[in-house]
Amino acid sequence: MLVCNPRVAVEYGTKMKIGRTLFIFLTTVPLLSQACDLCGCFTPQIETLPGAALEPLFPGSRGWYAAVAEQFTHFGTLQFEGHEVANPTGQYENSSITQLVAGYDLTTRFSLQLNVPLIYRDFKRPEGFAIDRGTESGLGDISLLLRTVAYKYSSPVRREFDVSGKNPVAVEHDLTFSAVILTGVKFPTGGTSRLTEEFHEIDVPGAPESGIHGHDLTLGTGSYDGIFGAQASLRWKNFFFETNAQFTLRGSGAHQYDFANDFSWVGGAGYYVVRRPNCVVGLELLSDGETKDTDRFKGAPAEDTGMTEEYLGPRIVASCGRWSGEFAVEIPVLIDNTALQAVPDYRLRAGIAFRF
Repeated sequence: MLVCNPRVAVEYGTKMKIGRTLFIFLTTVPLLSQACDLCGCFTPQIETLPGAALEPLFPGSRGWYAAVAEQFTHFGTLQFEGHEVANPTGQYENSSITQLVAGYDLTTRFSLQLNVPLIYRDFKRPEGFAIDRGTESGLGDISLLLRTVAYKYSSPVRREFDVSGKNPVAVEHDLTFSAVILTGVKFPTGGTSRLTEEFHEIDVPGAPESGIHGHDLTLGTGSYDGIFGAQASLRWKNFFFETNAQFTLRGSGAHQYDFANDFSWVGGAGYYVVRRPNCVVGLELLSDGETKDTDRFKGAPAEDTGMTEEYLGPRIVASCGRWSGEFAVEIPVLIDNTALQAVPDYRLRAGIAFRF
C-alpha cells in the first residue's frame, strides 16, 4: 500500500485551500460593469479557476450570495463636440449609485442575479442668469440577470510527487478558460419626473448654457430594456485576463423621451500578488468604455446625448474566506460627445460580496 509523505499531504491541502479561496472569490465578487451612469448595474464575475473541477470537492462554494457595490462619478468638465470648453459657472454633477445584489447559483451552469440600485445625485448648473443647485435621490431601475456558462476548459491537472519520487499528488490546473453568456431585463422602477424638464428647456440670450439636463438627473428610463452580453476569462497560474461586452436594447421610454441603445465593454489583465490558504490579493489594469447614439425626444434626436468614452485605471481585488471585495479608480482617456455636455473627470468603484 502506498502512503503519501505527510509533508507533501500538508502542502497539497494548503494548495487546495488556496484553490477554494480563489474559486469562491472569482465566482462571487462582481465585475463592475462599465454600464452608463444612468444605472451603474454590474454583472457577476466569472471564474478563472475550473469551477466544474472544484465544486465536487467544495460543494459549499455554490448557492446564495449577496453584494453591495458603489459607483461614484464626478462630472466637472464641459465639452462641446469632443473638445473642452470653459465652465464659468462651475457647474458639476456628483453621481452616487449604490447597488444591492442578491444572487443564486441554480446549477453549475446557470445563475440568477437581482440588482437593486439606489441613486443619489447633487448638482450645480446655470438656469438662465441664475444658479440652480439641488439633489435627486431614490430607487433606480431594477434588473434581473441570467448567467449561463457556455464553455469551460481546464488543462490537465499538474501533479507532484513525494520526496521518494512516488505517490503522485494532484496540485491544480495551470490553465483555465471560461465563456459566459448574459441575458436579462431592466424594469422601469426608477422615477422619471426629471425627464419632464425636456419640455420646458429654453435658451436665454446671453446666459451661460447648461451641460446638465433632466436626462442626466433622471433615476430611470421609464422603459423595459433588454440586456445581452458575453464574458470570457482566462487564468494561467497567477496571471489572469478577462473581457466583458454588453449591449442594452432600450424600449420606449416615459414622457416621449427614448434613451438610445448602448454598447459597453471592459478588458483587463492582472496578477495575484498574494496567494495564501485563506486569503488572496490581486492587482489588475482595466480598460473599459461605452458608446451610444443620441437619445430621441418627441421623435427627434436629442443632440446633447451622444457619447463615446474610454477609461483606464487600476483595480485591486481581495478575498478572505467567504468575503471578497474590490476597489477601482478609472480616469477617462477618451471622451467624444455631441453638442454641449458635462463629462466625467473620474470614476470610483468599490464592492464587497459574501457567499452563504
